[in-house]
Amino acid sequence: MGLLLPILLGFFVALLGGLYLLGVFRQRRQGEPPLDKGLIPWLGHVLDFRRNTLKFLQKMKEKHGDVFTIQIAGFYITFLQDPLSFGAFVKESREKLDFNSFAAQLVKRVFGYVPVEEDHNILHVSSNKHLKGEGLEVMTQAMMSNLQNLMLHSISAGAEQRPWKEDGLFMYSYNIVFRAGYLALFGNVPHGSEESGEAAKEKDRTESEALFYEFRKYDQLFPNLAYGVLPPMEKREANRLQDFFWKALSVQKMKSKDNISRWVWDMHQAKEEMDMKESMINKYMFVLLWASQGNTGPSSFWLLLFLLKHPEAMTAVREEVDKVVKESGQEVKRGGPLINLTREMLMKTPILDSAVEETLRLTAAPLLTRAVLQDMTLKMADGREYFIRKGDRVAVFPYIAVHIDPEVHNDPHSFKYDRFLNPDGSRKTDFYKAGKKVKYYNMPWGAGVSMCPGRFFATNELKQFVFLMLVYFEFELKNPDEKIPEIDYRRWGFGSMQPMNDVRFRYKLRF
Repeated sequence: MGLLLPILLGFFVALLGGLYLLGVFRQRRQGEPPLDKGLIPWLGHVLDFRRNTLKFLQKMKEKHGDVFTIQIAGFYITFLQDPLSFGAFVKESREKLDFNSFAAQLVKRVFGYVPVEEDHNILHVSSNKHLKGEGLEVMTQAMMSNLQNLMLHSISAGAEQRPWKEDGLFMYSYNIVFRAGYLALFGNVPHGSEESGEAAKEKDRTESEALFYEFRKYDQLFPNLAYGVLPPMEKREANRLQDFFWKALSVQKMKSKDNISRWVWDMHQAKEEMDMKESMINKYMFVLLWASQGNTGPSSFWLLLFLLKHPEAMTAVREEVDKVVKESGQEVKRGGPLINLTREMLMKTPILDSAVEETLRLTAAPLLTRAVLQDMTLKMADGREYFIRKGDRVAVFPYIAVHIDPEVHNDPHSFKYDRFLNPDGSRKTDFYKAGKKVKYYNMPWGAGVSMCPGRFFATNELKQFVFLMLVYFEFELKNPDEKIPEIDYRRWGFGSMQPMNDVRFRYKLRF
């Protein structure tokens, strides 16, 4: 009995400790948001949340209001769903709400990269230098030359007839935009390494095609990988794909390319100067590829689809594009030079800009998350205050709180290409809820410290692709009456949404 008692006491203490870690004993304190732990210890609501994030959060909002705390896989996350109070989330100091610690966990799990303290500053400096202003002009030109190589390489074939080609609109859009963006960022095959410049371009097309299909496999595994719920067979496939990309984007491979973007090269050099291992730099290159090219292709699909489903929008955008080309002094004709679509031209398309914003409003659904570094008070726009514990997380899901709120956007589910334009053609920035102005009325790129540093380049990628489609191609849906596909609910929270099924279309060169 003397030996049994310490064993039982030890077991009891271990059991209590385990239950504590599982969150069994956590209770809502005075001043805290409503607490909903779910029925499963530690896991909490992760299964329902993972199954359909949108539907789950809507249910929680109906049950608890616009601020509530739920348990998901060991974490307690407070969701803030009042758009008038987003400023409390966006503007809070990094000493209290920090994005980096959350992002660090994600990139380590998904890409194998172990972040360092200098990462955020290196990315910020390089992005400001090369993805804005004069640097953006260089990137825009690189993107244009690669889009032309992928989309228009057969334009000089000389055949009188331009046959129709058929494809899935999603796969076509994602394929072209991803490959052109990859080549613009990570460089081209040197012309001197091949028999001719055309042979080098052909190798770019072939190699980028193979890379895209491997990326697509990884992209489909990404949500479950991010949540850590991949089954063993898919985990092995994810490991294989990670190894493929670490090699394909390796420092040694990159040094054999021409036209590597300064954005990528500067960050690579900064890592080397920190004495970071080459293998870890290779992993960081994979992070950059996914972050820069994982959302633009799907967004370009939705934009083209919405234009095809709304003839008045298609007509307005096409007329604007034709006007910009004409005012640039260029002409699109058979046998003539390809148009040089400059950044200056892209800045003269308010109707296309509005169509892009409207597309992102309807199809971009990022989940913005911060780690709570110290006990804090979350102050709401209406005067309410909530106490949030250190170690928890705070998150906003703008898609629910703003984008599909009929109080903010009248008829919020429909596509209106001129929704972000005033009658005089100026950009509309005034949206209201309950008579009060909503400052953060559209957040497809995130907000605050987590705002996408490449958003200007990404927007240009999207616009350049659609611009070239409108100028050089005739295209139409195979079945004009086919409904717009449902969104794949498994990807809620990861940026641009993807469709549950593709939509068939056909296209051919106009000239």
